Amino acid sequence: MPDPVVLVSNTSWYLYNFRRGTILALREAGYRVVGLAPADEYSDRLVSELGIEHVPLTLDGKSTRLLGEGRSLGRLQTRLRRLSPLFVFNFTVKANIYSGLACRVLRIPYANNVSGLGTAFLHDTWLFRRVRSLYGFANRGARCVFFQNQEDHDLFQHYGLLRNTPTTVLPGSGMDTKRFAFSSLPEPEPFTFVMIARLLGDKGVREYVQAAQQVRKDFPQARFLLIGPYGSSNRTAIGKDEVDAWQAQGAVEYLGEQEDVRDWLRQSHMLVLPSYREGMPRTVLEAASMGRPAIVSDVPGCRHAVVANETGWLCEVKSADALAARMRECLTMPFDALEQAGLAARQRIEAEFDERIVIEAAMACLEEVLQQQSPTRQAIR
Repeated sequence: MPDPVVLVSNTSWYLYNFRRGTILALREAGYRVVGLAPADEYSDRLVSELGIEHVPLTLDGKSTRLLGEGRSLGRLQTRLRRLSPLFVFNFTVKANIYSGLACRVLRIPYANNVSGLGTAFLHDTWLFRRVRSLYGFANRGARCVFFQNQEDHDLFQHYGLLRNTPTTVLPGSGMDTKRFAFSSLPEPEPFTFVMIARLLGDKGVREYVQAAQQVRKDFPQARFLLIGPYGSSNRTAIGKDEVDAWQAQGAVEYLGEQEDVRDWLRQSHMLVLPSYREGMPRTVLEAASMGRPAIVSDVPGCRHAVVANETGWLCEVKSADALAARMRECLTMPFDALEQAGLAARQRIEAEFDERIVIEAAMACLEEVLQQQSPTRQAIR
């Protein structure tokens, strides 16, 4: 059996939804592909639908207990040693750090993918400073570090987390423009906003709810949808009791986690993402691909996902008042102006965010490494 190319993430869900194109491209090129991620409802789908192997991994995204984290790192290193990969692609913060450390020890070539800075960069405590230090050590051994916006890249350079490591800035994780096909806006009434995100404080979920409560006083017919999973492995996760209270107050319509958000985007006029920081927010790109403009916070990642006042609008971060003001502006603008913003959003996705750009960058990194290796480490295809 040939040595595999391994993709490491903190969820199988992430690999299935965000790296499907890369997985299929690797398989088409003849590689044996392994997904190394915690077991969830998408693990079997990686196997049955995408045709790769899945190896379960214990990795708690919000845990900081040294003993437990040491065990997680040890188990990850053991699995990588047994798999003996040709190459490893790491995704999400903890996978970048832990798998990067393990690969350095095992001398396995790897690349890290920075899809966002995560909690370790939003909060400046002793613990998170140590996390950033480990992140830098992991990055400096990588064959390439991929970023999703220039500001994140520059911040890593500022903190000394890259040094001479080759880097590439990509347009997010890339968009499948056929799957997220353009759709005309629905009828003007009821005007519908939608937020699609994990239920985290750092995503700005509370600001969205507070803004919705303000706007509903003037526009009682407006709808405010909230889509996203509970129980996220993050220190700022929002609990069920809080969401139930929002529902009882009539602030938002919580629709839970949706496997396919396309129908909800078709029913909506505008996406909202008041996040505190992103790499390149995929939900904004998905909405844009379907012709939906967005209101996003004026922070790295979010502001790169829109062209201000053309494909979307910016608002002050961590401010429900500023978000509510933007929502009111959109509710009162001419409908044809909203339609034009949606068309411009779709055209930008087609021109700048096609997933082929991301796939080609990953394949080029892999092929360059394999060309440098001895013939005994070449893939058997």
